[in-house]
Amino acid sequence: MDERTRFLCEGPNFAALTTLFADGDPQTQIMWVGCDEEHVLINTEIHRAKYRNVERDARVSVAIWDAADPYSYVEVRGRVVETVGGDAARADIDALAQKYMGKDYPNPVTSERVVLKIAIDRELIH
Repeated sequence: MDERTRFLCEGPNFAALTTLFADGDPQTQIMWVGCDEEHVLINTEIHRAKYRNVERDARVSVAIWDAADPYSYVEVRGRVVETVGGDAARADIDALAQKYMGKDYPNPVTSERVVLKIAIDRELIH
């Protein structure tokens, strides 16, 4: 992972996650983002279209822009290679909420939280 990607993932910067519907149409949503040592991490719920999309087609694109300078961004193209649920996914959404909101995640969980682990195939630094 490029150091710029890591920097943007670790800060309170937003990401645009693009997944693919079954007919090939793209869907893009603004998301909170994180990372581990080698993956970009996105937290969602299993009833959402983006989760169903990556279950069927793991290819994604994630654009992460600098909140201080939105013209500075990275695009990560890759694949969801693993999902993590349960207590770990709940702890992750609370950590993300702390990063972006300064408090634990306040919204009710409708289905089940899951972390999408995205392996990076290509990084474009802008």
